[in-house]
Amino acid sequence: MSDGIFDDLAQYVAAPRVTDLAVTEDGSRVVVAVSQLDSAAACYVGALWDVDPSGQSEARRLTFGEAGESGPVFGESGDLFFLRHASKDEKSSAIWSLPARGGEAQVVAERGAGFSGLRLAAGRIVASSNVLPSATTDDEDERLRTLRKDGKVDAILHSGYPVRYWDHDLGPATPHLFAGPVEGEMRRITANAGHALQEASYDVSPDGTFVVTTWTVPGALAVARTVLVRIDVASGERTVLVDDADADVGSPAISPDGSSVVFVRETVTTPEEAPRTTLQQYDFDGGVISDLAPGWDRWPRDPVWLRDGSGVLVVADDDGRAPIFVVRDGSVTRLTDTDSAYTHVQTTTGGSVFALEASYTQPPHPVRITLSTGELRPLQAVSLPDVPGTLTEIETRTEDGTRVRAWLALPPDASDRAKAPLLLWIHGGPLGSWNTWSWRWNPWLLVAKGYAVLLPDPALSTGYGQDFVQRGWGRWGREPFTDLMAVTDAAVARSDIDETRTAAMGGSFGGYMANWIAGHTDRFDGIVTHASLWALDQFGPTTDVAYYWQREMSPEMAVENSPHLYVADISTPMLVIHGDKDYRVPIGEGLRLWYELLSESGLPADDEGRTDHRLLYFPSENHWVLAPQHATIWYQVVFSFLAEHVLGETVALPESLG
Repeated sequence: MSDGIFDDLAQYVAAPRVTDLAVTEDGSRVVVAVSQLDSAAACYVGALWDVDPSGQSEARRLTFGEAGESGPVFGESGDLFFLRHASKDEKSSAIWSLPARGGEAQVVAERGAGFSGLRLAAGRIVASSNVLPSATTDDEDERLRTLRKDGKVDAILHSGYPVRYWDHDLGPATPHLFAGPVEGEMRRITANAGHALQEASYDVSPDGTFVVTTWTVPGALAVARTVLVRIDVASGERTVLVDDADADVGSPAISPDGSSVVFVRETVTTPEEAPRTTLQQYDFDGGVISDLAPGWDRWPRDPVWLRDGSGVLVVADDDGRAPIFVVRDGSVTRLTDTDSAYTHVQTTTGGSVFALEASYTQPPHPVRITLSTGELRPLQAVSLPDVPGTLTEIETRTEDGTRVRAWLALPPDASDRAKAPLLLWIHGGPLGSWNTWSWRWNPWLLVAKGYAVLLPDPALSTGYGQDFVQRGWGRWGREPFTDLMAVTDAAVARSDIDETRTAAMGGSFGGYMANWIAGHTDRFDGIVTHASLWALDQFGPTTDVAYYWQREMSPEMAVENSPHLYVADISTPMLVIHGDKDYRVPIGEGLRLWYELLSESGLPADDEGRTDHRLLYFPSENHWVLAPQHATIWYQVVFSFLAEHVLGETVALPESLG
């Protein structure tokens, strides 16, 4: 890959991206999913590639479907199963297989609604598919779908909550689990599910006889929580395993001998108490639940059993990284020792672990890790770009003595003689960390323009212990804000940073913080706020999962921390960006922010309606702005806005804006 992709947005958005990983039980075969632009450069299409597990040979492309493939999983015989999409416009996917012995790929199972979440065990497939509530057969489901489609009916009658999620409407069809042999008919194994399997995580027992899945239980006052249930594949009988009134549970992983299941427990929050995440185990025989890592002050996720059942691998944010940890006999040992974050972790019988590795210097790529030593070997999948600068860490101590750290991405020529302007980039979440590569929110595109980009983890960030999260809980405008200002002070104190040319930017909760910053300091020359929370009393009831946010966002918290109450104090030019299909932070937040900036801020529109503020609106985009052509425009407008207000330069806007 050309090292100049960060100087050319067309090259950048066209760069291939590794998105998924499949490994045989013995580690002899590795397959990755790679997304690339289609011929019209309008969307990304996935394909499956065979990767040499020794890391010596280049990858070989396996699939060439026009609409793309995803979700690879190996069967016991070595056959590769995957989802092939019907078309670029239709989201439905059929299940296909590619024989290990060679030959053409063949359809294994298909239905009008398509499948997702493919799992295999003991020659049996389990997958998810949507079913209309009154349909008792596949034929009836297809008839009703055709009736709605031909009649151009998109109305949905709801009787509960929620009604939408992230960027799509929920209902009238709801997810169900289907199961069947690899060479037989798939049949539904869930009944009366409602929205219980929305965003469910599940695992299949090694013998293929039962499934353990999350199950969302609705409650009074439009709330919901998740429990863990066991579903018998043959009968569909459902048994509740873990029903914890004080927590949500998820990410079940059944042990190799089928005797227990590990899962992640996250406590239900209150306005006073932040969540706490722990790794738990449920034994099927006695129904006993135990904490596998008592006292561990990190938040484990995505548990995977070692093949011999002696322990569990998890990933957890840790000091700006996300290493793999081994949990065994009540203790936790770090397996990887890099500045990276890991996903899609898979174990083998041969003592190797495979995963996708990423950091702020490299995008996701497959690696093989020796379990006994932690030795890591990159595997060849796609070419990795050279970043156009250097990455370092900075940290500071706040007034209360708390350590706050950040990544700092610097242009190669930054020095005391050529000071770089600073861009403070605030992460979303707020429960998250700047610890891994993002193709969508990439600091190197700004570094290539000459900016130093500061990526801090303020209070509420994960990877620094429970107290660090609790410190900012319900106090969004306090410690998270003062932490950001303290680490910015540490950055501008460097001899290679120009403290007279600075900007701030953030998306989602980072956009909230950008709005809060705008109303509480004029130290920045420009502020970019994307998909941002503005009026908390308005946001709370209108977001897609209001009950989750209102666990923390009491009326008092909303008043104390709402940026809209400080609009009159905003004197910094702001670029507001929002997508209309954003249901997590509804478009009303962006529209209200825009109107109040022009009518009430300290930098309002003049008598002829002119303003230094800008609104970039995407009618068809969601929380992230994902279409490649729109992501390109997003960066072009941000470049132009920052150049004008930080550098004092004029950069042309894209012609496609008219």
